[in-house]
Amino acid sequence: MNKDTVYAQPQARVEAFTFDGQVADVFENMINRSVPGYPLMLDMIGLLAEQYAQPNSNCYDLGCSLGASTLKIRQHSPATCHVIGVDNSSAMVERCRTNVARDHSQASIEIREESMQTTEISNASVVVLNYTLQFIKDEQRTSLLKHIASNMLPGGALILAEKIRFVDPQMQQNMTELHHNFKRYHGYSDLEIAQKRAALENVLIPNTESEHLDRLAEAGFSSAQMTLRCLNFAAFLAIK
Repeated sequence: MNKDTVYAQPQARVEAFTFDGQVADVFENMINRSVPGYPLMLDMIGLLAEQYAQPNSNCYDLGCSLGASTLKIRQHSPATCHVIGVDNSSAMVERCRTNVARDHSQASIEIREESMQTTEISNASVVVLNYTLQFIKDEQRTSLLKHIASNMLPGGALILAEKIRFVDPQMQQNMTELHHNFKRYHGYSDLEIAQKRAALENVLIPNTESEHLDRLAEAGFSSAQMTLRCLNFAAFLAIK
C-alpha cells in the first residue's frame, strides 16, 4: 500500500481534487486514513450483498475506484450474478481491472470506464454508491437515484455511503474537529489536512441525514434507513 503524500508539501495553489493517477496510486491508503469506519463499511457491503443479491441479476458498484467494494459484492453474491463496476477515472479503472483479475469468485464481472450518470442500469438487485454520490452535483442526485430505483428488481437494495453534514452548527463543528483529529491520529499533518480540505471545497458537497432519506423516498424506494455512522460519515440502506 503506497503512502498518501499528495498534500504533504506546501502548494502555491491548491487545485480542485480529482481522481487522477497520483491519487489512484495512493487511494487505498488515503481512504483508510481519511474515512472513519471505512473497513467496516466494506464488511457491511459484503453482508448486505449476501442478503439482497438475487440469482441471475446484475449488481452495480457506481464509482468503483480500485474495486474494494466491487470485490465485496462479487465475493458475497450468487454465482449466477453479474457484477458491474463503473468509474469515470481511467487511472482508477486501469488499477481496478488489475485488482479484480486476481480474484476468482464465481460471479462474472466487468469494469466499465464511464460516468455513473450515463450507465445503463437493468435487472439490478444490488447497487452500491460508496462515497460517490457526494461528488455528483447536488441538483443531479435525485435524477440519478430515480434512474437506479426504476431499474431495480422488487426487493433490491441500494447501499449508499456518504459524508454527511449536520443542521446543528455546534454538532457540525464538533464532528469536523473529530474528523480532523482522526486524520491526525493516522499521521496526517495540519498542512495536509488543510490543503486536502481546500481541494475538496465545492467538489465534495455533503447532505444531511434527512436530505438523504427524503431524496431516497422521492426516488421511489419503499423504505430507507441509516444503518451505520462513524463521526460525519454514514451509510443508508434503501429497499425497492
